[in-house]
Amino acid sequence: MASVHKEFLVDATPEQVWDVLCDFGAVHERLAPGFVTDTRLDADTRIVTFANGTVVAERLVDLDPATKRIAYTAVGGSLHPSHHNASMQAVPTPDGKTRFVWHTDVLPDALAAPISEFVEHGAPVVRAALEAARSPQTAH
Repeated sequence: MASVHKEFLVDATPEQVWDVLCDFGAVHERLAPGFVTDTRLDADTRIVTFANGTVVAERLVDLDPATKRIAYTAVGGSLHPSHHNASMQAVPTPDGKTRFVWHTDVLPDALAAPISEFVEHGAPVVRAALEAARSPQTAH
C-alpha cells in the first residue's frame, strides 16, 4: 500500500482550522476553494469535484473534535482505487499555530503519484484558505 503524507504550518489556531476542517460538505467553499469546484453532500458521503474534472465520492469515517481530526474513504468516482483512506488533523503548536497533517493510504500503488500530485497542488490552497479564515482579532 502506498502512503502520501503532507504536513505544513498554518498561521491560525487549531480551533480556527477545525472550524473549517469539520465542515465536511463545504470543501469547495471553505477548505479548498478553486482547487475543489463543487461538493454535494448525500448523508455521510460527499461528491467532490476538483478543478481538473476529477470527481470522487468520499464517505465520512470519523469526525473527532477532541483530536481535531477528520477521516474519510473514497467509495466511488473517477480514480478507481481499490483502497483509499485519508485523514486531516489540526495539531496545536507551542506558539498557538497549527501543524496541518494530511495522510492518505491508497491501493493500487500506481495511484500514489496522482494522489501525491493532488496533495502537492492542494496544500497551498488549503493553507491559504485556512489562514484567510482566521477571526479578525487573531489576524496579523
